[in-house]
Amino acid sequence: MGLSSCFFTFTHLLLSLILFHSALAHFTSSNKPLCHEDERSILLQFKESFDENPQCHPKFASWNSSERDVDCCSWDGVECNEKTGHVTKLDLSNSCLYGIINSSNALFHLVHLKWLNLAYNDFNSSEIPSAVKNLSELSYLNLSDACFSGQIPFEILELSKLVYLDLSSGYTGPPQLELQKPSLENLFEKLGSLKSLDLSSVKIASPIPHNSVNLSNSLTFLSLSQCLLRGKIPSSFGNLTKLAHLDLSFNELSGELPATIGNLSSLKRLSLSRCTFWGKLPPSLGNLTQLHSLALSFNNFADELPASIGNIEPLEYLTVSRCGFSGQIPLSLSNLTWLTALDLSYNNFSGTMELDMFLSKLKDLDTLDLSSNRLSLLTKTTINTISKKLWYVGLRSCNITEFPGFLKNQHQLLGLDLSSNRIKGKVPGWFLNLSVESFNVSFNFLTGFHDQHPILCSGTNYASILDLSSNNLQGSLPVPPIGTLNYLVSNNSLTGEIPTWICKLESLVVLDLSFNNLSGNLPQCLGSFSPGLSILQLSRNKFCGSIPETFVNGYHKMIDLSYNLLQGRIPISLANCTTLEFLNLGNNQINDIFPSWLGALPYLQVLILRANNLHGIIGKANRGCGFPELRIIDISNNEFVGKLPSNFFQCLNAMKIVNKSELRYMQDTIPKFSLHNRDNFLEFYDYSLTMSNKGLMMAYGKISNILVAIILSGNKFDGEIPTSIANLREVHILNLSHNSLQGHIPSRLTNITSLESLDLSNNKLSGQIPQNLIDLTFLGFFNVSHNNLTGPIPQGNQFTLFDNSSFDGNVGLCGKPLSRKCENDDSKPNENEDVPDSKSSFALDWKIALIGYSSGLIVGVILGLNFSTGIQEWFVENILGRRSKRRRKKQRRRSRME
Repeated sequence: MGLSSCFFTFTHLLLSLILFHSALAHFTSSNKPLCHEDERSILLQFKESFDENPQCHPKFASWNSSERDVDCCSWDGVECNEKTGHVTKLDLSNSCLYGIINSSNALFHLVHLKWLNLAYNDFNSSEIPSAVKNLSELSYLNLSDACFSGQIPFEILELSKLVYLDLSSGYTGPPQLELQKPSLENLFEKLGSLKSLDLSSVKIASPIPHNSVNLSNSLTFLSLSQCLLRGKIPSSFGNLTKLAHLDLSFNELSGELPATIGNLSSLKRLSLSRCTFWGKLPPSLGNLTQLHSLALSFNNFADELPASIGNIEPLEYLTVSRCGFSGQIPLSLSNLTWLTALDLSYNNFSGTMELDMFLSKLKDLDTLDLSSNRLSLLTKTTINTISKKLWYVGLRSCNITEFPGFLKNQHQLLGLDLSSNRIKGKVPGWFLNLSVESFNVSFNFLTGFHDQHPILCSGTNYASILDLSSNNLQGSLPVPPIGTLNYLVSNNSLTGEIPTWICKLESLVVLDLSFNNLSGNLPQCLGSFSPGLSILQLSRNKFCGSIPETFVNGYHKMIDLSYNLLQGRIPISLANCTTLEFLNLGNNQINDIFPSWLGALPYLQVLILRANNLHGIIGKANRGCGFPELRIIDISNNEFVGKLPSNFFQCLNAMKIVNKSELRYMQDTIPKFSLHNRDNFLEFYDYSLTMSNKGLMMAYGKISNILVAIILSGNKFDGEIPTSIANLREVHILNLSHNSLQGHIPSRLTNITSLESLDLSNNKLSGQIPQNLIDLTFLGFFNVSHNNLTGPIPQGNQFTLFDNSSFDGNVGLCGKPLSRKCENDDSKPNENEDVPDSKSSFALDWKIALIGYSSGLIVGVILGLNFSTGIQEWFVENILGRRSKRRRKKQRRRSRME
């Protein structure tokens, strides 16, 4: 047979095969079953149970009810079994679903489902329906970030074929879902086929159960982050040898890490950040030789960082920030040649180091943070850094004296922290051309910039942080990038007016220009240029003119314009700042009446209007009670007149409840630069104020939730002290001094059980000092001087500590500590008085003496019982000596009687 004949035969055969396969495929396709009519109807009912959202395009927009012959298996998000036609997979993640879902929903009739994904929708705080048990064939269930709430139903344990379960939430507030009945232990017991379990941000509030061993043959992914877990990690966790991902971060776990954690030889990611683990890290951690990411930040580990970590050669991400490690940074870290991110910040590492250690050997490193240790860092490098591509460098508090030269070549640098060093002089010109998005050089000795009118970080339009505070900067305000979020230049010597370019910073969250020499009028855009502005801090400058009347609805939480030369009236547009917590307009020249309309602000906690030209009476809120959350009010040194406002005091509900919650501080979370999914995306901005307390002006760098104060001194109030003030049981500081108050001191003041400082001096009060005031055992400061009081001074408890100055200028007062004795000397000791032993009472009396300082916020206040010798001697002489004399008198009197 010839060649051409063979070729023809082959071609004919090949064509026949193609036609055969085409016919077979057509036959197979034509016999492929359509979706079942009842399941098509179920899907349409499910679609109709949610409202249409015209602003988005959910997957079921393609689900058509008008064409009955359309195969529902071809709809978006729907897959069917090729043989049976039953719907087995439903993926409606991120589909704009909004509404309530319950057990009557048609969805739970799709009994052949094996795969269900409803993640990233909004089910409007629905509970997970118990009818989920009907989907008994499920192997995959994802309800993450779908706005479910309440108790996870016990029926979920009946889904025994589950391999993948995700009920997690990215919500950073209190958990919305709870797993308590059933418990985590029940889940580990019943769902023994799980390979992946994510319950992040689900409230579990229990110890980790020991029966996790039930999943030792299957589990590869486990995330229990932010679940309120407590107790220790059980040693049985070491049996989960197939785990590749373990995240237990943001919990209340404690104790030492078990050595068995080194048995998790398959781990690639381990996150134990923000727990309260303590003790040494087990050396067995070095056995995790497959690990790519290790996050241990915010724990209480002791001793040195174990050298065995250097055995984990694949490690790319290592963060041990705020762990309490000490000693020198181990050189066995240079073995981790794959590292891209290394965070050793906020520990107690010490010694002198060369930056070359990290730049020369860790060639892929793009994130390095050595901040806030006890290091002396030598930044001059001997290697060529042009090829390095660093993204973030943190060298806070590393004893650096100049801008590191290696930064000249880092044109991809996004974040730089050189704060709290000893850098002097001017910011170099080459730095201004970098494209950093976060630049922090606060707490140095910088005097300015080489460019007279600098545009900072001109290589970028997006800067998240620009912090130049606490330097010696002079001249006008440096121009930040247009996309700046935090602009912080406080505590410098900057001069001039606020430029008009401030109105273009539409992304600002924090504007802090305080403690400078800035002057001129405030720009009219100040209250409205950035809808996201949360912190407006302009205090301690020389601004003049009126406050702009341009505040609109926004996110203002803190406004401080104190210690300026501002005039005019308080802008009524501040009533639009419905999220406002802190308002300080003190020490200006504002001429207005009391702004009772501020009482409508639902979250206002601090109101400072001291030292202005305010006048008139304190009026009542326009609608019912106002100021429901107010905890600190200072309107001292104004021209207010009339009687103290009894109705006003009756409305201060937050001051009536004795605060038994944990200690917190007034602060706001502000953006912080972050790379590589670091733990710190936000940082805190603390509110601060200056306030009269215990006869002194005191600076509060932080304001705790237990500090409650009413300061109305230096006005022209008259009449009696209203008894309604005694209902404010949570008040710590009450100052009504330097007014024209009359009448008696109310004995009901003893109801203010938290009172630490009471100043009624320089008034026209008469009558006796109520004896029951000695029951105010927290009272550390008491002043009723320069009144018209008469009778004996109460004796006992705190009153034994008050000196003459507390009672001066009351010619009718008698008794200790005054030299003038009372006619009927009630200060004689009681025959039946139980005098404790002087030694045993020493610590007790000191606690009583200092309990007035319980707020614990004053710089220099003694916080413990480790007092200097001089203080102890004074206490023994003045307090215990007085008790000793009383005891000797009592003994002599008994002898005479015998």
